[in-house]
Amino acid sequence: MMKNVSILGSTGSIGRNTLQVIEHLSDKFNIVGLAAGKNTKLLKKQVEKFKPKVVSLERTEDAQEIMQAYSHLGLRVVSGREGAEEIAQIEDNDIVVCAITGINGLLPTLAAVKAGKRVALANKESMVVAGSLLKKEANRTGAEIIPVDSEHSGVFQCLVKENRENIKRVILTASGGPFFRTPKEDMQKITLEEALNHPRWKMGAKVTIDSATLMNKGLELIEAKWLFDLHPQQLEILIHPQSIVHSLVEMKDGSVLAQMSTTDMRIPIQYALTYPQREKAPVASLDLSQIQSLDFFEVDTNKFPLIKIARLALKEGGSFPVALNAANEEVVDAFLKKKLRFSEVYDVIREAVEAHDTREVNSIEEIFQIDREIKMKTRKIIEQRC
Repeated sequence: MMKNVSILGSTGSIGRNTLQVIEHLSDKFNIVGLAAGKNTKLLKKQVEKFKPKVVSLERTEDAQEIMQAYSHLGLRVVSGREGAEEIAQIEDNDIVVCAITGINGLLPTLAAVKAGKRVALANKESMVVAGSLLKKEANRTGAEIIPVDSEHSGVFQCLVKENRENIKRVILTASGGPFFRTPKEDMQKITLEEALNHPRWKMGAKVTIDSATLMNKGLELIEAKWLFDLHPQQLEILIHPQSIVHSLVEMKDGSVLAQMSTTDMRIPIQYALTYPQREKAPVASLDLSQIQSLDFFEVDTNKFPLIKIARLALKEGGSFPVALNAANEEVVDAFLKKKLRFSEVYDVIREAVEAHDTREVNSIEEIFQIDREIKMKTRKIIEQRC
């Protein structure tokens, strides 16, 4: 049976890959809604090819441009945060792919969960800052939250037929980013261009920088806690430069389950769309005979100290993950604008979160209040360094 899909973040890396999967499986999926940021040029091409019923853009002026260009199609065009939320709640939706970067993706993701949809979740920040609230809402509405990140998809696949009580530990792998083999003393000299040159994955700028600092892996630890109802001590990270083994799950009897695949996001995206079925993917098969080695290393937290802060946030819970995510978003933005050096990223984030008094979080409003507070504090710290 044909299923209807909406994509929040259609012009980003995950959105573009999702549309490739849907084009490959055009007899099984149909696009009904697309939400984008400011890339009107690409969105126009997506509208012409996939003919959605509704589209949303960040800015009103861009929405008006799209509306004028496609008035003959009867296309509904909306804008802003409310526009993305509207697309998340389209009645015809069977699946909503949530791929808006950062905390900006939280309200649209929550809207999809409240509507009881299958949520293919690529916005890890939503689960980091509001995991408890999203899981509670999903339990109420019957929404499915299926991870799209390759590591969490790997865990999900390993655990499909397993009793959660049998889990001893879950290991998320990290490529190590562009600086895994860089000596610690040379980390002071890293440029923006070097940080954006990921050796394995092609991603958006924010996620690529998070991979360079390994903050992405710290956030993924917190996300995994909520996705799989795990205790902090059950979660670990290993550096795996080949990026072939995406996750490992050790069971209490000593068995270790691993999910392996080629380095291509279309595989976990497609699984989130077709679960519990599997379909032939538009990617090359993994040729095991060509793999010379599978290497695993512990994380050097002296070289990648953000992992230590993320582990503390994982342990403390409450508002700490919200504060950590807010500080990181502000710092990455400053680094991308060349207001900070790579070597200052850790120091600014640490200073910002140390000034925060962790407390319980009981509402979405509180989350956004903390986010604003920490971002303001972080901006002041950055300004003092400029």
